[in-house]
Parts: sequence; C-alpha cells; structure tokens
Amino acid sequence: MSGLLATLGTTLTERWVSLLALPGILYLAVAATARMLGHAHALDPLVLVETITAHAENPRVATVGGQVTIVAAVLAGSAALGLLARALGGLIEGLWLAADWQRWPPPLPRLIHPWVATRRHRWATRRRTLEAADRSPEGGNRDGAGAVGSYRAAYDQMARVSAEEPERPTWCGDRINAVARRLRRDHDLDVAVVWPHLWLILPSEVATPITTARQDVARAVGLAAWAVLYLPLAVWWWPSALITVVLGVLSWWKTRRAIDTYATLIEATIRLHTGELAHRLGIKHTGLLTPQVGEDLTRRLQASLPPAPTTPPTVNATNPRTR
Repeated sequence: MSGLLATLGTTLTERWVSLLALPGILYLAVAATARMLGHAHALDPLVLVETITAHAENPRVATVGGQVTIVAAVLAGSAALGLLARALGGLIEGLWLAADWQRWPPPLPRLIHPWVATRRHRWATRRRTLEAADRSPEGGNRDGAGAVGSYRAAYDQMARVSAEEPERPTWCGDRINAVARRLRRDHDLDVAVVWPHLWLILPSEVATPITTARQDVARAVGLAAWAVLYLPLAVWWWPSALITVVLGVLSWWKTRRAIDTYATLIEATIRLHTGELAHRLGIKHTGLLTPQVGEDLTRRLQASLPPAPTTPPTVNATNPRTR
C-alpha cells in the first residue's frame, strides 16, 4: 500500500507540475519581464539583468523567510493561473465545438447564422465539384494514380470546409457532428445514446488511445486559453502580443488535428465494437453492423418516458406567473 501511495503521489506531482505549475511559472516570468521592461526597453536584456540584480540585492529578499515567501507565492500563483487556464480552455472548447450555438444568448445565433449559411454554400459548391470528379471518365473508374488523385483532391477540398454538410459555425464542431450524422445515416444509430454504454465495455487497448486523443484535444485547446491570458500583458510589453498570436495559431492547428484524430477513433470504435454491445444486450447479430441492429440498440438503450403525473397540477389563481 505504501508503494502504491508513493507511486500515486509521484504521478499526481508530475501531472500538477506539467499541467499547472510550469505553464503558470512561465506566465509569471513573462509578466514580470513585461513589468520590468515595458515598451521602451522591450527587447533590452541589459535592463532586465540590472533590474533583476537590483531586486535580488534587496535585504528582504536575501533572507530565508523572504525567499520562502517568494517561492510559495510563485507556486500558488502558477497553480491558480493553471486552474484559470483550464477553466478558460473548457469555455473555448465549448465555443469551438458550438454544439448548441442556436441556443446561445441573443443576438449571437442571429449573428452566427449567416456564417453557417456561407459555410453551407461553400461546402455545396465543393460537393458538386466532387460529384463532377466522380462522374468524369478518369474519376468514375477510380483506376490509376491520376483518377485517384483527382477524386482525392476534390474530396480534400470539400473536407476542408466540413466532412458533412455544415450545421455548426466551426470546422471542429462539424467534424465531431459528422460522426453522429454518418452513423445515423449508415446504421440508424444514435451516438449520444449508444456511446456511453459502449465505452463501459471497451477493452483497455481500445479505450486508452481514445482517452489519449481526448487529452490531446484538451491540451491543444489549452494553448488558446494561454493565448488569451497573455494578451493583456501586451498593454505593458508589446512582445506579449506576438506570444498571443503564436499560441493562437499553434492552438488552432493542433486542435484541428486532435479533433480529427479523436473523431476518427470514436467512429471506428463504434463501427467495430457495437456488435459486442448488441450481443451483451441480447440482440442477435452476425456479420456487419446493420441499420436494424443500430435501431434496436438505440431503442433498447434510450431512457423511457417519465410516467404521467398521478394528480393534475394545481394552478394558483392569485399568482399571475402560474396562469
């Protein structure tokens, strides 16, 4: 037990340092640099060294108590910043996936709708180009490198907008939504209903890559959170704006890749392992997953409707809100 606790403590410490402490300490270092240099000496290392030396020679800093206080403040501040970045990352992830954008507070849905319509128009145009490549003599048979290359290029152009017809304002949101739409179309399967049950029976060698991919998504989105946190420092130190741009672009690129990998793994797992879930639930199934099996699974796993109220609801005539 002591060995297990020691291992657990080491693991938690490593995760705390990597996820919270190190990014927060780096942020505090940049913030201190911004405060000491300002715009006038933004890239002057001599001013930075002189300022740090002057602070280090302060008698209050040279004492053990002063040093302990500084270390404790840095660790506490870095951890608080790490927690703030994680919370902000969750908010940014929700915005990027935009699963419920039509229920966002007004006037956001009205402002976003024209952009979604534009994405649909672009997707439809590229979808027609893909159909033309498929009907062409070279693309129709799809034999040879030229035919495959032409069809694949047209498909990639369409997928850059969305894998399926856009329903959300972001590529990442539509990429995740494409999994549900494909499985509903191909197998009459409701992913939101089936996936939680399937996840519970997946072997570790299947679940581990999915968990890793999900963590990659969170880390990629976390870069955007740090980009937002670095932006206010540009008020005192203009290089912080460059840090924001670099982190923002890197987050956008890594998030798209991570979302694509995560969605691909989810879809492949459902197609390959849903049959096992059907067997466990007593649904007879052999061979490939069929729409009938998907429909049966969805119906079997859907929550039933709540019972009707035993007594009719009472209406308080004196309260205008209940009329």
